[in-house]
Amino acid sequence: MSAPSSRSATKPAPLPAFRFGGAVAVVTGAAGGMGEQLAYGLALRGTHLVLVDRDAERLAAVAGTLARRRPEIHVRTFVADLADAEAVRRLAADILAVEPVLNLLINNAGVALAGTFEETSAEEFDWVLAVNFAAPVALTRALLPRLRESADSHVVNVSSLFGLIAPPGQSAYSASKFALRGFTEALRHELAGEVGVTSVHPGGIKTRIALDARVAAAADQERSAQAMRAFNKVLTYPADRAAARILESVRRRRGRVLVGMSARIPDVLARVFPVTYWDRFVRLTAVSGRSGRR
Repeated sequence: MSAPSSRSATKPAPLPAFRFGGAVAVVTGAAGGMGEQLAYGLALRGTHLVLVDRDAERLAAVAGTLARRRPEIHVRTFVADLADAEAVRRLAADILAVEPVLNLLINNAGVALAGTFEETSAEEFDWVLAVNFAAPVALTRALLPRLRESADSHVVNVSSLFGLIAPPGQSAYSASKFALRGFTEALRHELAGEVGVTSVHPGGIKTRIALDARVAAAADQERSAQAMRAFNKVLTYPADRAAARILESVRRRRGRVLVGMSARIPDVLARVFPVTYWDRFVRLTAVSGRSGRR
C-alpha cells in the first residue's frame, strides 16, 4: 500500500454552491426511474442535458417530454450499452466531440442480479461489475479533464443501500456498489477544492430495478423471481423526491447522501455492528413488518 497523497496535508477551501443554470450535465440511465427524474429536475433548474441509456425508445420518450416541458433546454441523447467497454469509450469520445463544456457527470445507470455467489457465473458477475463499476470509472476518467476545464464542476456516483450493507444473494451487486463507493470517496479526497464529488446511497426508491433484475442462470428461477417481486413491493420512496434530494446535495456540495430511512438505518447498523448487522437488520425488519400488520 502506497503512502497517502501529500494533498491531504492541507485542507482546501470549500467549493461554492453548484450553479445549475446554464450548466451542461451528463446523466446515465436516463430513460426511467431516478435517472429520468434527475433529467427533469436538472431541466427545471436550467441545466442542458446529455442523456444516456441502452433503451432507445424510452430515452426518446424522455427527450420528447423534456422538449415539451422545457423547450429552451438543449438535450442530446446517446444510446449505449454500458456493459460493453468499447461502447463506453465511443460514448465518451462522442460526448467530448459535441460538448465543449461539461459541468456535471451523474453516473446513475445500474443493473441488478439475483443469485448467491455460487449460483452466479463469472460472466454474470463481470456483467454487473462492468455496468455498475467499470463504466462509471471509465466515463469519469474520460470526462474529468473536460469537467476540470470548468470553474464549476461536479461528479455524482450513484452507489446503493447495498454499498453500505451486503445482503445474501447480492454478492455481485454489493461488490459493484461497495467498489463504486470506495472509488467515489477516494476521488472526493483527491479532487477536494477543485471538483465536487458526491456518493449517493438510495434506499427503497420506487424504480424498476427489481423488476428488471436478471436472475443468475444457476439459481432457482421462480424462487428468485418471487424474491425480487417481494423486494419491489418495499421500493416505495418516490423517484422524483430522491432526485430532488440528490440535486440539492450537489448544490450544497455534499460528499455523501443517504436517500430515505431505509438507507439511514442500515448505515447506522453497519457502523455500530460491523459483523452482525445483517442478522440485526433482518430481526428489525421482521418486527417492523409485524407491527405494520396489526
